[in-house]
Amino acid sequence: MSERRKRSIEVPGVSHGKAPIPMGARVGNIIYSSAIAGKDPTTNQLPADPADQPRLAFANMATLLERGGASLEDVVRVTVLLKDDSLRDAINTEWLRYFPDPEDRPARHVSPTELQHGMLLQLEVVAVVQA
Repeated sequence: MSERRKRSIEVPGVSHGKAPIPMGARVGNIIYSSAIAGKDPTTNQLPADPADQPRLAFANMATLLERGGASLEDVVRVTVLLKDDSLRDAINTEWLRYFPDPEDRPARHVSPTELQHGMLLQLEVVAVVQA
């Protein structure tokens, strides 16, 4: 095989524990993430204050994109899996920080779900990398 078509992308310091799952994958010019948690990359742990999870999740998303050769402008869709509706304001705060231009935001869908291991949210992102 002369050219590698698929490439795993990792966020340094953040993992899916013992599961052999990359944080994301890039095929051609498309990046798909796995579930991006609000873990602190310096400890690979969820923060003591649950309100910090949205801030860390969006920062981890940005790191994933950068490591995959993309930027925030390449994001076409963000899915937010949310355990507790009380975090919507914190999610919207980060959303506006990362996507401030109302004319240039990706699609977004928030879905309530039962999350494990103390996670209150997870992000999933799709990006189309511009040449």
